[in-house]
Amino acid sequence: MEFKVATDVFSGPMDLLLYLVKKHEVDVTQVPIARIAGEFLAHIEVLEDLAIDQVGEFVELASVLLEIKARALVPRPEEAVEETVEPAREDLVRRLLEYKQYRDAATLLEDRARQWELRFPRTHSDEPSRRTAPAEVTIGDVQVWDLVGAMSRVLRKREKRKPRQIVQDDTPIEVHAERVERLVGERGRVAFSELFEDDMPRTRLVGIFLAVLELVRRGRLATRQERLFDEIWLEPSANRPPAALETA
Repeated sequence: MEFKVATDVFSGPMDLLLYLVKKHEVDVTQVPIARIAGEFLAHIEVLEDLAIDQVGEFVELASVLLEIKARALVPRPEEAVEETVEPAREDLVRRLLEYKQYRDAATLLEDRARQWELRFPRTHSDEPSRRTAPAEVTIGDVQVWDLVGAMSRVLRKREKRKPRQIVQDDTPIEVHAERVERLVGERGRVAFSELFEDDMPRTRLVGIFLAVLELVRRGRLATRQERLFDEIWLEPSANRPPAALETA
């Protein structure tokens, strides 16, 4: 089975910001900059390890968040604070609202398309080939950012116990994927954090994370989380496709 990891499942910095706002269950117009800035940076640390092409866009938005946070914390006359902080915050909220409107519209169109397909099922000749390219398959956004958040916690826990050491691990992603899928199959379900050991090289940690991401993206594994910030569990997917149909 050939694995081609697609990191284009990350939709962009505004998608991450919207996810964090929803996670904290606050209104989009009331973005808690101080709390979200730290979490945003933690997620970026994982994305930098993945070396995705658009990481610069995430860093750019992170700088905006940190600038707003810094201006709010620096003691200044009340008038000066309002003049510097509010316009920057209002511009960010405006951009976030525009993105949310776009996302909501896209979700509505996708739902309507699924309903239309149920009413008018495709004929055999209309159905697309199941041997689709990896880049054409997507993961639910919440799953992606939840996994990135869990990975950032793994990295922070490791750094507290042991200083960062540069050790290269060239184990192919498909090898990690086979091991993870076999372990989940044997146990029935495995905690995401159990996949990582304290003395693992950082490159191996990233390789295992990419393998998990790819297994979920391909429908081989499912993820569950009982409550917000709880452990993420990996389970065999109920609708996992046959291995023979997965090669691209």
